[in-house]
Amino acid sequence: MVELRVPEVGESISQVEIGRWLKSPGEQVRSEEPLVEIESEKATIELPSPADGILSEITKQTGETARIGEVIGLIDSTSLIAPAVAPSKPDTGSAETAESPAPPQAPTAKPFVMPAAQRLMDVHQVETKDVSPSGPGSRVLKEDVLKALEKNEVLSRREPMEQSRKETVVRMSPIRRTIAARLLEAQQNAALLTTFNEIDMLSVKTLREHLQEEFQKRHGVKLGYMSFFVRAVVRALHDVPEVNAQIRGDQMVRFEYCDIGVAIGAGKGLVVPVLRNAEKMSFAAIEQAISDFAVRAKENRLKIEELQGGTFTITNGGVYGSLMSTPLINPPQSAVLGMHAIQDRPVALEGQVVIRPMMYVALTYDHRLIDGREAVTFLKRIKELIEKPILLFDF
Repeated sequence: MVELRVPEVGESISQVEIGRWLKSPGEQVRSEEPLVEIESEKATIELPSPADGILSEITKQTGETARIGEVIGLIDSTSLIAPAVAPSKPDTGSAETAESPAPPQAPTAKPFVMPAAQRLMDVHQVETKDVSPSGPGSRVLKEDVLKALEKNEVLSRREPMEQSRKETVVRMSPIRRTIAARLLEAQQNAALLTTFNEIDMLSVKTLREHLQEEFQKRHGVKLGYMSFFVRAVVRALHDVPEVNAQIRGDQMVRFEYCDIGVAIGAGKGLVVPVLRNAEKMSFAAIEQAISDFAVRAKENRLKIEELQGGTFTITNGGVYGSLMSTPLINPPQSAVLGMHAIQDRPVALEGQVVIRPMMYVALTYDHRLIDGREAVTFLKRIKELIEKPILLFDF
């Protein structure tokens, strides 16, 4: 028997919660094939099988906790399902060949459902047999589930929902509990204030449209708004270093580098992977990194170390349609920039009322460390750089 143990998943984490088992006892597994999801307070990761064989026993069920190093399953590596081999037939020398029975067929493997696809299937009560897999190795992708829903292959067979007053109690995941604790910590242990401004996005919008085709052809990724804001934040942090700082005990620590956290909505909550040394990253490097983070966040494949640290955070509520909000800082950071939806609005420009694509931006900051003057100066610098995006390019 090969033991499946909980690996170390990050500094100071002593236990995890068992998530969804991707295989059932008695099913064949292959080495490095995702076997079970485990959830820590920082991320959800897929634990691969350590060997080929049959999943013999599950010792920790979904929802139970397990310590680092604890055995959560057993794999029988001596019970591999080998492909059947047809016996050789003697050469009879006859023109006629006797028919031999066909070799037994190996059991059809159950399609592997990717985590993002499974969550969508759970929401819409879709069964695996109703979805046609298109991923490598007959994997069911999120896109496959969406196609099934669009064609009404599943919804047309569902019974209308009856009125109900039932309540569903679901235990909070470790990630959700951590998010709740961190947000409460931010409100209780910091003197938070928020300052607002608005940005005319016409120049950036026009520049993106002009560069998009060539940028995507050269770098394999779209030129988004986030790279402009990351570059602007780096410049503003250089000009107002008080914002790129943290409180440690009775000391103030200023960072000479910019590790920018980018908030991304994942299946089980908000995650904030970090762009290390963002001050050295090009537009293409920023967009490629964010695109990679987004894909792996949806599939619960972000590494623990990618979620740790950070000196400043950017969050974009605009992707969900938010017009204005007051974001909360990510402790122990001292500030966070909130982006919002772009809307055409009438504005006064050189004595004339014109329609421009406008975005509200918000900076929430810890007043113990950052004064109002620095906060307003920082946000105005962001506005200046975004409204004149040519200043963000290196010459």
